[in-house]
Amino acid sequence: MERVVRHFQEELGVLQERLLAMGGFAEERVRESVLALASRDAALVDRVLAGDEPINDLHIEIDDRCFKLLALHQPMAADLRAIVAAVKINTDLERVGDLAVNIAEAAKRYLLHAPVKPLIDIPRMGDIAQRMLRDALDAFVRRDIALAESVLAADDALDALKSQIFRELLTYMMQDTAKIEPALDLILVSRHLERIGDHATNIAEDVIFLVSAKDVRHLGSASSGL
Repeated sequence: MERVVRHFQEELGVLQERLLAMGGFAEERVRESVLALASRDAALVDRVLAGDEPINDLHIEIDDRCFKLLALHQPMAADLRAIVAAVKINTDLERVGDLAVNIAEAAKRYLLHAPVKPLIDIPRMGDIAQRMLRDALDAFVRRDIALAESVLAADDALDALKSQIFRELLTYMMQDTAKIEPALDLILVSRHLERIGDHATNIAEDVIFLVSAKDVRHLGSASSGL
């Protein structure tokens, strides 16, 4: 029995490591897609568009590990919550990878036009989204509710920047119709970055549920649910 328990805990450790590896891939792809846009680097855009395979492979592997753990060990309580959280986090990270591709696709179109304006707030959104992802995964590893709550709080800054970007670009579009198409792509990028923040928030909420067994979704903040 002791050997079975030890094997199960080892498998949980491997599962966590693979999730962290996937999170690293996802964060790097977000960084590269925003950098490609801001630096007008067509080669980097193409690299992001062509580099989705590692995340997709990890997505399949992690799901398989989770389902085997559930089937073979029938875990209870905290261990069950950890595996369910891993399944959900895995899905969120795969979608972050997809959103990085969406940003690269918008960047590819944007590079066909003259710059609408110097890009300041979109790289800032990218930095916030990456930090939210990193902190959410660190909170998962450390089972740190306070760090998870800080991710939920950071989402407000991301939302505010998205609204600010929309208002500013709307002004550019009204002043010059030639800027409508590229400005719309920048608005799309800001929306994709907001969605990445939403996925980081989902992970943070899963961490809070994992540690406290309390569901804080739809409550506006973690503290209101604890």
